[in-house]
Amino acid sequence: MVALPIPAAPGDRAARARLAFGLLWLGLGLIAALSLGTGASGVSVTGLAATWLGGGTASARDLTVLLDIRLPRLAMGAMVGAALAVSGALMQGLFRNPLADPGLVGVGAGAGLGAVAAIVLGGLLPAGLAAAAGPHLVPVAAVLGGWGATLLLHRVAARQGRTSVATMLLAGIALGALAGAATGILIYLADDRQLRDLTFWGMGSLGGASWPKLAVAAPLILPVLALSPLLARGLNGFALGEAAALHTGIDVERIKRLTILSVAASTGAAVAVAGGIGFIGIVVPHLLRLATGPDHRFLLPNAALLGALLLVGADIVARLVVAPAELPIGIVTAVFGAPVFLVILLRSRGILDL
Repeated sequence: MVALPIPAAPGDRAARARLAFGLLWLGLGLIAALSLGTGASGVSVTGLAATWLGGGTASARDLTVLLDIRLPRLAMGAMVGAALAVSGALMQGLFRNPLADPGLVGVGAGAGLGAVAAIVLGGLLPAGLAAAAGPHLVPVAAVLGGWGATLLLHRVAARQGRTSVATMLLAGIALGALAGAATGILIYLADDRQLRDLTFWGMGSLGGASWPKLAVAAPLILPVLALSPLLARGLNGFALGEAAALHTGIDVERIKRLTILSVAASTGAAVAVAGGIGFIGIVVPHLLRLATGPDHRFLLPNAALLGALLLVGADIVARLVVAPAELPIGIVTAVFGAPVFLVILLRSRGILDL
């Protein structure tokens, strides 16, 4: 008799998740090559490669376009997309709600308030301080705004050493509303030049990508991307409820604090360097849960890859649609993300019990 293979358990999608991990790396490599070769300058990666292989020397202009404009833009797009997607997956796991996203706890609004304040009120700083901050003023102010919102949120939600998720959610909504009101006042005070900057920044853009900006965001985003899988076991336990997670040996309060701090760091830094970009943090985890299951061991790394891939792809579209100008990338993600999210909701109504 021939032994038949034992079929995998119907709910086990680990093999599919591992396959998706490899395919996402491949897709990210292809989209990265396409991004490096896309632009109004006419510089081609294949042309540069042919020049080098033929023993020639690339022009200084071509090298500047590739290494100082396109490469930091690609790196920033991948990093910001990964940060937003992982932050969304972390928030949804923490709140046990597939509709949660990083903006729900007011971190994005706090970062936005910091950035708007730097743009509108930056001219009031002492000359020495403004010169020292230089191009880092807006990113640093946004990061500080995001962290300030997080600290205030934790102060409100924590009581006797325990953090209430429900209180955190409600406080985050209130904090976001307050930050939005303060941002509106600052926008009202802005002049025409500042309004143009605020409009473009508010809709998100990778057009200002540079190595100095990456140096500001990378120390906050990369550690979160590297260490977030360590939260996977705790977030998987949260799916059973806090009480059940506690009885399985999970340090519930520690997981809550680390998750919120991770989301604050990565979202604040992403908003600081790229502005407001929607739907990546809420759509990417949804797509992956439908395709590969809810296990955070696979969901978090796959979310980082898919978020990076989608945002780099959206940036390519933003550069091509109205070339040689470019659309704010937030418009592109909203145009594609909103219909996809609606389709997911319609297909999952029974599961979500909406």
